Amino acid sequence: MLAYLAGRYGHSSRTEWRERLEAGEVLLDGKPAPAHAILKGGQWLVWRRPPWDEPDVPLAFSILHEDRDILAVAKPRGLPTLPAGGFLEHTLLALVRKSRPEAVPVHRLGRGTSGVVLFARTASARSALCAALRRSELAKTYRALAEGVPPSRDFVIDTRIGPVFHPKLKTVHAACPGGKPAVSRVKVLEPRAGTSLLEVRIETGRPHQIRIHLAAAGYPLVGDPLYAAGGGIKDFEKLPGDAGYLLHALRLRFRHPATGSDFEVECPPPPELEVQKNC
Repeated sequence: MLAYLAGRYGHSSRTEWRERLEAGEVLLDGKPAPAHAILKGGQWLVWRRPPWDEPDVPLAFSILHEDRDILAVAKPRGLPTLPAGGFLEHTLLALVRKSRPEAVPVHRLGRGTSGVVLFARTASARSALCAALRRSELAKTYRALAEGVPPSRDFVIDTRIGPVFHPKLKTVHAACPGGKPAVSRVKVLEPRAGTSLLEVRIETGRPHQIRIHLAAAGYPLVGDPLYAAGGGIKDFEKLPGDAGYLLHALRLRFRHPATGSDFEVECPPPPELEVQKNC
């Protein structure tokens, strides 16, 4: 038992796992498990993790659209979409399910990204929307504030994205020649004294795609603590969930899973990402 836990779940040391076993926090088939227990196929192994204090985040969201099949909400910057990295109750999913327990997110936004998140409220809607997502039929448009001023008003970034080494997480996604194909279409809305307000439409949904692609093109997001120009890692002490950048999911376009008609949901951007003049 002890050797399995320490080898399989390396986020904790052998000593920590021994202490949990001695405290009765680890159950084998519903009973406290001794450290010397021999595991067999088909058994249920459960760690009753004690509660912990979650970091403070904005614990609010607003509804952009709701019907019997779908729910679209506005996620604030700083609130994780799903449980991970020390967050469980302080997530958009937990907040939404307090009043709509049937809701299932169709996609996710990074913790530091604000904007539209789409939920399915029925099994049929979830199936249809997930299929549309796999076929790249959910059109996603973002606003971003990036360093530098691109020479072209419109351009395409197709840098491949894949896992690269990270000392804390083992791997993180970044620009990677052997990674998966990814396509982002960028439009310069407004140059601003060494920075640019951009509109980005993504045709694929790789993790952190916009942050990585803009960095790979030489225009990293202003305040991004992780990705450097070129699309690699700037600081290995930082994590993907660390905020500081300005990125907003502005609009989703898709076919409504119940009616089959074209449907659009838009979330107004924060003031920093509003167009200040006509370009």
